Amino acid sequence: MAKFHAPLSEEDLSLIHALQIDPRAGWVDVGAALGVHPTSAAARWDRLAASGAAWVTAHALGDPQEVSLSFIGVDAVTEGQSGVVDALCAIAEVITVEQTASSRALMLTVITDSMAQLSTEVIPRIRAIDGVLGYDVSLCTRQHFNGSSWRLNALSRAQQQQLRPPPRPERQPGRLPPSHLDLLPLLARDGRATAASMARGLGRTPATVQRQLNRVLGSGTLSLRCDMAQSLSGYPVTCQWFAKVPAGRHEAAAATLRQLPFVRFLASTTGRSNFTIIMWLRSVADIMDVELTLQQNIPDIELQETVVMLACLKRVGRRLRLDGTALPPR
Repeated sequence: MAKFHAPLSEEDLSLIHALQIDPRAGWVDVGAALGVHPTSAAARWDRLAASGAAWVTAHALGDPQEVSLSFIGVDAVTEGQSGVVDALCAIAEVITVEQTASSRALMLTVITDSMAQLSTEVIPRIRAIDGVLGYDVSLCTRQHFNGSSWRLNALSRAQQQQLRPPPRPERQPGRLPPSHLDLLPLLARDGRATAASMARGLGRTPATVQRQLNRVLGSGTLSLRCDMAQSLSGYPVTCQWFAKVPAGRHEAAAATLRQLPFVRFLASTTGRSNFTIIMWLRSVADIMDVELTLQQNIPDIELQETVVMLACLKRVGRRLRLDGTALPPR
């Protein structure tokens, strides 16, 4: 049974906001920005992470010329749907699984190294799951904004400036050696894992792993993000809009939408609609207000479908409880 947690304190929210800005910030820097002792910040984070209220994860970005981001709507049986969910969550490339209040029972976000992997490996595995009745696929043609850029409004501007991370490294040509790739599953489990802890798991010296970690983090091939239980964020409702925007207006629409504090994801896509918007909202009652704002600020947008998510069972690779807190990584 899901354990529903008490609301987070302002100190908790400030710490999560700090790690949203820089997921691997040192505790000395975090403590200085928050006005607390580094050991207090570390202990607070350990408590949040242990409860599943917040976590830092990482995933490889893949070759930008080859990688495929796709969205798959799945129609599934009502009885035994939990078995379908478990089977979908077991597919590593299916990074997010959500139950919806729409004609699609489930919405999936899928990342593959190539279109070929999507069509020859992932889709056949989805199709073969007992209880899957049908599916439809749309491909992301351009990502304008994602959840790694979403922020809590818990820190002052000065505190945010203090925590501003170094510029993201440019992607380095060539592949990382296998010894370095061994670190990626460990960082997926805990994006703040230290060289010492990874060295114990890999049977290597901390100095060796530190060199490898520095190269991995500096290669531009890894995306790190601090995430949290949506139920504890103050924005418990996820709403997704499937929209139609004239092709020449996508960049302008995205620039306008990025200014809205509720936005979690923006992408241009293929399919019947060509623009996807996802927001975290305070209540279902906010949906009509948002739609009015969209119409006023992007006059040529056509909202084709509005979908409210009932539950998120997996988000960016992490399995979640019914209350949105993270399960311990396996």
